Amino acid sequence: MPDTPDGPGRNGRPNVLVVLADDLGFSDIGCYGSEIPTPHLDRLAGRGLAMRQFYNTARCSPSRASLLTGLHPHQTGVGILTNDDGPAGYPGRLNDRCVTMAELLGDAGYSTGLVGKWHLTGSIHQPDDAWPTRRGFDYFYGTLAGAGSYYDPVTLTEGETPLPQTPEDFYLTTALGERAEDFVRAQADRDAPFFLYLALTAPHWPLHAPAEAVERHRGRYDAGWDELRAARFARQRSSGLADDSWSLSPRDEGVVAWDEVADADWQARRMEVYAAQVELMDAAVGRVVAALEDTGELDRTLVLFLSDNGGCAEEIEPGWVDELPSTPYNTPLRTRSGQRVRRGNDPTVTPGPEESFATYGVPWANLSNTPFREYKHWVHEGGIATPMIVHWPDGGLTSGWVDEPHQLPDVLATVLEVTGASYPAERAGRPVLPASGRSMLGAWRGAAATDEHTLYFEHEGNSAIRTGRWKLVRKHAEEWELFDLSTDRSELTDLAAAHPDLVRDLAARYESWAGSHGVKPREPILAANRGGPSPLIRPFTSSRPRHGADGPGRG
Repeated sequence: MPDTPDGPGRNGRPNVLVVLADDLGFSDIGCYGSEIPTPHLDRLAGRGLAMRQFYNTARCSPSRASLLTGLHPHQTGVGILTNDDGPAGYPGRLNDRCVTMAELLGDAGYSTGLVGKWHLTGSIHQPDDAWPTRRGFDYFYGTLAGAGSYYDPVTLTEGETPLPQTPEDFYLTTALGERAEDFVRAQADRDAPFFLYLALTAPHWPLHAPAEAVERHRGRYDAGWDELRAARFARQRSSGLADDSWSLSPRDEGVVAWDEVADADWQARRMEVYAAQVELMDAAVGRVVAALEDTGELDRTLVLFLSDNGGCAEEIEPGWVDELPSTPYNTPLRTRSGQRVRRGNDPTVTPGPEESFATYGVPWANLSNTPFREYKHWVHEGGIATPMIVHWPDGGLTSGWVDEPHQLPDVLATVLEVTGASYPAERAGRPVLPASGRSMLGAWRGAAATDEHTLYFEHEGNSAIRTGRWKLVRKHAEEWELFDLSTDRSELTDLAAAHPDLVRDLAARYESWAGSHGVKPREPILAANRGGPSPLIRPFTSSRPRHGADGPGRG
């Protein structure tokens, strides 16, 4: 047990604050190379540590399931999103074979709260056993679904009570920061330590931000994505995040050079709104950190910040939301003042206000994931590499950059070691699957790893295994690629042909893991659901050719 100051009834146990961003790319905050001002996150990193090689699972719901349970997402029932893809696929809701971080810490005497996005059940209007209030959280304020309006979010709920239409000045990211601050301040007079899961929806599309916030970024993106990618990579090199072995991947082959762009003002505006969303996300984190400081809890609180997947390259076809046969975006058909909502990326529609519903698309996602290639959905580095900031002054941690590779199941293992909470063989009379993670506390304290930690990934048939410096990775229905990440973190030189024995060995290890961890074959899922991309999401050309029927979707 770490030696930390005691509070009444705490017995040296630290608080735990996990902040999860949504669709934030690897380079989208200041300390990871961004031009977007994120002073609060940068301060946490500067006074704590940041990880070069931490990985999520390439999609929002699976990442949330893995983060909270210490399992790979396929084991939890949430292998893709919250749709029921059975019997061939996943049920799309947390099952009874997993136990959440909130349940474990609650059993250990912690006060538990969730502020933000849940997205771990398909039952978003009627409580079921997979609601946060029934999976260990004493307090819940947020949304049950994903991908919704920031001004008037569908499924906004407190406890199990749907909340009425939001007031005129409502903005979701700010509201989540305020509620999280309130939760922290409410703990000051309580004896128990607390666990707060702040699951922000920012900066996931739609591109929604108040005009005054967007205005602060006016002109910041006029130079275009080519120059800005180079500038981010230069800052990554200067800060020590990227060493000499890293290279800047080429611009996505589906994206033209900035000086050839039509509608450059509109393109720049897309990224200005996205930057405003990131800045407001940082401000929300700042409110919570200020509350921790004011209540004397910051130094004894383990604070983690990360993202659920890489930058999102999805492009939405233009149209009117109220003309759709259903509402797949969990957004109102009209604004609170009665205006129609224009969905999609239409250069005649300025993104940002409530009546718009747009994404920032392939070229800016390519910027977000600097220096890597690929995006959310894929398990190449651009899809799974995330910032990971750790702040815990009383924890005896090292500072600066930590290089040891880790992934989401390792978060629960670390939190259990830090708090002294135990992981059960069964809970509430049901057996629980063994946790998959390895604690990061030793790495955070500067200890060298004693053995290799093999990492595994699968999403929508996109697959990878990483052990030591080697990463074997493939897109669905394509051949395996092999990369030496010690010299090629950006995955630019495929070494599979030069090392066929290594490819066979790693592929066999991957298949063994997939078979023992509940990974469902992709083809039957596609066949059962008739496959193909959503008609509302425009497919895009990634930096290497793709084959098969897969296409991006909501998450």
